[in-house]
Amino acid sequence: MPPPGRGLLWLGLVLGSFCASLGSAALGNDAKDALNVLLIIVDDLRLSLGCYGDKLIKSPNIDQLASHSLLFQNAFAQQAVCAPSRVSFLTGRRPDTTRLYDFNSYWRVQAGNFSTIPQYFKENGYVTMSVGKVFHPGISSNHSDDSPYSWSVPPYHPSSEKYENTKTCRGPDGELHANLICPVDVADIPEGTLPDKQSTKQAIQLLEKMKTSASPFFLAIGYHKPHIPFRYPKEFQKLYPLENITLAPDPQVPAGLPPVAYNPWMDIRQREDVQALKLSVPYGSIPVDFQRKIRQSYFASVSYLDTQVGHLLSALDDLQLANSTIVAFTSDHGWALGEHGEWAKYSNFDVTTRVPLMFYVPGRTALLPEAGEKLFPYIDPFDSVSELMKPGRQVMDLVELVSLFPTLAGLAGLHVPPRCPVPSFHVELCREGQSLLKHFRFHDLEQDPTLRGNPHESIAYSQYPRPADSPQWNSDKPSLKDIKVMGYSIRTIDYRFTVWVGFNPHDFLANFSDVHAGELYFVDSDPLQDHNMYNDSQGGDLPQSLAP
Repeated sequence: MPPPGRGLLWLGLVLGSFCASLGSAALGNDAKDALNVLLIIVDDLRLSLGCYGDKLIKSPNIDQLASHSLLFQNAFAQQAVCAPSRVSFLTGRRPDTTRLYDFNSYWRVQAGNFSTIPQYFKENGYVTMSVGKVFHPGISSNHSDDSPYSWSVPPYHPSSEKYENTKTCRGPDGELHANLICPVDVADIPEGTLPDKQSTKQAIQLLEKMKTSASPFFLAIGYHKPHIPFRYPKEFQKLYPLENITLAPDPQVPAGLPPVAYNPWMDIRQREDVQALKLSVPYGSIPVDFQRKIRQSYFASVSYLDTQVGHLLSALDDLQLANSTIVAFTSDHGWALGEHGEWAKYSNFDVTTRVPLMFYVPGRTALLPEAGEKLFPYIDPFDSVSELMKPGRQVMDLVELVSLFPTLAGLAGLHVPPRCPVPSFHVELCREGQSLLKHFRFHDLEQDPTLRGNPHESIAYSQYPRPADSPQWNSDKPSLKDIKVMGYSIRTIDYRFTVWVGFNPHDFLANFSDVHAGELYFVDSDPLQDHNMYNDSQGGDLPQSLAP
């Protein structure tokens, strides 16, 4: 990365030279008519948003985006942890194909030279840019955010992110700590800013640069919050008085939960303020008053995130790019806030695998803005008079994040990559997810409702690895070599079925004859997934639909 003071000069030189070379690049469609893409990826965001029916949460800017978008009510990640999920949906392949279940390998070396969403757009003449946490940093993206394959210019990471896990949280004792709960006075912290603020600023500068470019752009921005630690401007706590914060509706570990399915949330326990609680491991519960504080800070982090999304989309409007830019919004996975006695992600439950997913497509999900009209004016979450906006069109079918690749390609007018053969390790460009384009054919759907399909036929697949049949110190994030059990889960409209089977990490093979435990929850009668009916069912006969 260039020195901070030279960032814009560097940006201008790199983008200028790249755009000049695009004259010979082949576009999938006419550059003048090609739609830009703004992909917003949030870290650890569950469905705690107004547009998903959470009336407590103040998320007016994301709700406003939803009001102009096609919103998917039942979208699911393929593994509820950062690196595996991001590599999965950015390549359009499932974790069993990328062979990434932890943070410690690069798919192009471990599995195959699979193309990514930004790489495909880059190869079709787009200027592709990355801001913040898009790929997970480190080995899983070759310590380069998959450069140079995926990006036209070097990815940007905010300089202040290096302080995220340091002692910057002032405690009641007046000292600085590395806490879980960390509301801050932004003026008093290193660099006087936060990573997501820097990312928003950088993304807006990129939009300003691309406004005058003859080439279409693909800009991905990854926001850190509400990922732990909950380090956010302290004023956002005021939106959520503790007396208004309720506990999870099911804060106890379910009696029928197999030990292998439980995640002991070790990363939470390592924070200084949680260590001070002296909780027993693995099942010791967090005191009620501290549970409320965790939930308060998660919600406050969501509202802080919402302001950053609001500033970004308002800039898109101001630059008159809203009529030529697809906006996709999603999260890498959800996050448990005390449900089932669990915190964090690391499981197959809905609360950790279900994610927000919405697409704004100019002229399709909303009318093109007229001259001077703003689709995305910034809304202050502290404005008490702001009303909850209803989402636009909604889809109830179950969908998967691996569908992001073919859907974005199709919406932008590019050729949709073909379905992958089995196996597909040798195939660079293909996709394992279904295209969601049929859901955007609003006129055809109105004329012929049968095109909608049957939600009861839709299925979403997720999985999670474990090192043993009972909770261990590394149960949440086992390294590949330590994985002994894999939990494969299917979610339908009617039920969630999970089977925990033996797994060989050397051959990447699951043994479905070696069943360690099972879970079966019926959605209508048990929407929170607290009553495991597996042992009362057929006793372990596996549905044929378990294999995607």
